Amino acid sequence: MTLACGILVVTSRSPVTSAMFLVLTMIGISGLFVLLNAYFLAAVQILVYAGAVMVLFLFVIMLLNIGEEEERQWNKFALTTGSTGFAGLTCLLLLTIWRADLPTGIGSTTVGSTKNLGNLLFTDGRFLLPFELVSLVLLAAMMGVILLSKKEIK
Repeated sequence: MTLACGILVVTSRSPVTSAMFLVLTMIGISGLFVLLNAYFLAAVQILVYAGAVMVLFLFVIMLLNIGEEEERQWNKFALTTGSTGFAGLTCLLLLTIWRADLPTGIGSTTVGSTKNLGNLLFTDGRFLLPFELVSLVLLAAMMGVILLSKKEIK
């Protein structure tokens, strides 16, 4: 489902339809996080990407009033080059997977847990400074939006 919706994002002619297929792609990716037992990452994927970012995309599409794209004319050279490139990349991917020494079992299942994420962000010390810097940047961006959206400053 995720791959099919991703292909439909690129091939759809209407920007709104493309954005809706992108929402379905993001929901499919969150389903993959659920299959990996990373429930927190799945919830964040739905809230942030399928929710907030896609609302922003749709707002910009509606604001710019972008209509449907007209029918494209394909020439033979572009079609041949694209098909050859796609076939070559597919063969390269299959050859790489065939020759790779992939493990048969699953490793640690606590990769996406909130406990490990909290330990990495706050107690380990490696990500504490970047986490605080990102929070300051987000605070500055929020204050900038509030100041720019006001009619007059007293």
